[in-house]
Parts: sequence; structure tokens; C-alpha cells
Amino acid sequence: MNILRLGLLLSLSLSAALQAAERAQDFRHGAPLQLSGEGPWYRLELPIAAHFAALHGDLRDLRVFDAQGQVQAYALIPGRSETVAHEQEHGVRWFPLYGRADAQAAPALRVERSTTGTLIELRGESAAEADQQLRGWLLDASAIDAPLVRLSLDWSGGEDGFQRFSIEAGDDLQRWQSWGEGQVARLSFADERIDQRQIELPGQRARYLRLLWRAPTQAPQLEVATLRSRQDQQAAPLVWSEPLPAERGADGLYRWQLPLALPLERLRLPLAQANTLAPLRIEARSSDQGAWRPLASGLLYRLPENGRETVHDELALPGWPVRQLRLQLDPRGGGLGPEVPNLQVAVRATQLVFLARGEAPYRLALGNAGAQSAALPLPSLIPGYQAERLASLGRAELDDAGLLAGTAEQPSALAQADWQRWGLWAVLLAGVGLLAAMATSLLRRPPSAGGEGG
Repeated sequence: MNILRLGLLLSLSLSAALQAAERAQDFRHGAPLQLSGEGPWYRLELPIAAHFAALHGDLRDLRVFDAQGQVQAYALIPGRSETVAHEQEHGVRWFPLYGRADAQAAPALRVERSTTGTLIELRGESAAEADQQLRGWLLDASAIDAPLVRLSLDWSGGEDGFQRFSIEAGDDLQRWQSWGEGQVARLSFADERIDQRQIELPGQRARYLRLLWRAPTQAPQLEVATLRSRQDQQAAPLVWSEPLPAERGADGLYRWQLPLALPLERLRLPLAQANTLAPLRIEARSSDQGAWRPLASGLLYRLPENGRETVHDELALPGWPVRQLRLQLDPRGGGLGPEVPNLQVAVRATQLVFLARGEAPYRLALGNAGAQSAALPLPSLIPGYQAERLASLGRAELDDAGLLAGTAEQPSALAQADWQRWGLWAVLLAGVGLLAAMATSLLRRPPSAGGEGG
């Protein structure tokens, strides 16, 4: 046990030493951050220059330092390339609706509401009269700010079988819009029971729902009402690179080289000359020695139409990791002219959120081949985090040109930092090997004479 404790202590202390050894000077690129708004959390939409400065496509070598060189806690929100539907379930309050047993119209209401629109009390105008009957239920969905897609009910009493009701939606308890009909069912046979409790809704917003039973005398007693909402989270915006110059090979094809493989979503090929028609095919590979594969094909043009110029100079890409691009033009289109074309590429924006601690100015650092990810999950970085809170965080701005132009340290200093890191790892491995040798020696030692006598 003592050996295990010693080994654990050695590992923890050397891991702490490795983290403490991480400095802003260990990263090849850096640029200051300008903060605005209310902290202590700040968010930054990373420009594509940040991806170009990194040595890993997943940005594991990204760090934020304060003026004293202390590492700041941060989280990354990867850019989404497609719309994602986020569903959430909400328990809601409900209120009984009473009316005359022989009435065909919806029951009249007297309501009291809070300033937010949430119902405090709802009463039928003459609920105390003997001939009043439960006609239905009113659901308070005023706290749900998203389209409603499903209603789930649980009930007691009533007769087995199917219970039908109309569904109406409104925002002011005065005007109602029909959302069709719903049906719940409870069927029993022997020891088996089948419940149908869910009703699909049209995916629209509403503050209140009104359910009116078709046969009130057979209606069950409502026990639980749950609404499910769905919010479509839009794809992250695109961030574009500066124009990238091409190299023309001996085969006549144009090539572009990226600093590392990135999931490209779109490309733009500016057409310098008017009246240009360019059928083309784009091929790509994810490494310098990989096989080329088709990436996209299409028709770009810059042509006159109805007295004005129409330009189409972009192509959508499938989001594959790409390091090299190759362009082949169909010669029947006449080419792109004498100038070598410049290409722009785009990726989905990744957001950085960090907790500002220590002294400003803060600095973004990238470009460390040996770095491991230090990003936290967003709910860990911001306890009690809700998605709508993101927009209220402080903002950080970055000088993208300075990020790629500035080098945090000369190569000799970076090499020295790498040697220090390797030295610490060597000490750690040597310590582990020593502990293993000690454990092996103890296991091989013969038992003492006193132990045999016992």
C-alpha cells in the first residue's frame, strides 16, 4: 500500500509540474483579446485564422492566458453544420372548465393572471350551480417559449374505451384557433391494459391550450398533463479565410495547401473577368500523401442578365476534413483568364467561452504540437448554464491578422520548452519503473520464518 501511495503521489506531483510548465511562450501563435460587456465569462467566435494557427484540427492546443501567464478555464462550442432539433418536456398546470350540461358552446371564463401571463385562478361563471358539468380542461403553457409538438395526458376514472376532444390554442384567453382533435384510449382485457396517452400537436407556439371533451359525461379525471416542445437550433455561421493563392502544377491543375486538415463547408472562387463561364471539378485529400477523391463539381459564372451582372462564385462542400485542394477546369468554358485564381474557404464557427481570472490583458495562444485538450464542458464552466444565457455573456474580440503574424517565441525557446517537457516525462517514467521494480522485489522475497511458524 505504501508503494501504491508513493506512486500516486509521484504521478500527481509530476502531472502538476507538467501543467505548471505550460507557458504562453510554448505556443507559436498568440494575440491579445479585447473584452467588452459584463463578465466574468466572455465568448469569442473564433475566426478561421485561429484554425490555421492551431496544430490540431480539434483545437486541443488552444489556451487563454492572463497578463501574469496564468491559464484560464475555458470551453469550446463546436460549430454545427446542420440544423438540430432539441426537444424538451414540460409539466404544466391545468384548470377545469365547467359549463351547462346542455350547452353546445365553450364554457365562459373568469380569469386572473400574473404580469407574466401565468394563470393564477380560472373559474366558470356559474360553477356552483347544480347543473354545471365538467366540459374540459385549460392548460397553461405560458412558460414555454418554443413550438409545441406533443401532448401527453394521464387520467383516472371515466369509462374504458376512446375519449375524443377538440384542441384549441390561444394567447389571450379570448380568441381561439382550432388545432384539430385529440383522442386518448384505455382498453382492458383480462390482465392486459393498453393506454394511448399521446397526441401530436402542429408545432406552433401558444400560451394556452383548451381541451373540450366530445362526450363530457364520459370524460375522465385529468391527473397529469405534459407538453413537449421542439426548438430547431440553427447551423453555426460560416467563417471565411482570406484569399489563398494557388500553385499551378505541370499538369495544368491548380492546387491549394491548408496548414492542417479542416472540415470545409464552402469555397469561393472569385471570378476576375466579366463574361466568365467555368465548369469545374474540385478534388481533395486530407493529408499530403493521401489519395485524391472527388469533393464537389459545378458551374461558376459571371454573366450579364437583364442589364445587370449575375455572379455565382461559391460551391457547397460536404464538411470532410481537407488539407489539400485541386481544381480542374473544363476547357470548353474558356478558363479563368491569365491570372492565377485565389480561393477562399469557410468552416462553421466554433465559439470559445472562458472565465476571466487574474489580470488583463488576456491572450489567446495556439500552436503547440504536444498540448492536450484542457477544455471543460460548458455546464461545468458555467454552473447552472442554460442555452439562452450564452447571448448575455461578455464579448471578446481578436486581431486575426496579428494571430498569424505574431510568434510567441523563437524556435530555440520552443525547443527548450519541449526538452523541459520531455525531461519531466522521463522523470515520471523512471519513477514508475522504479516503483514497479520495488514491487516485483517484494513479491519475490521469501516469507519470513516467523510467518511459517504462525
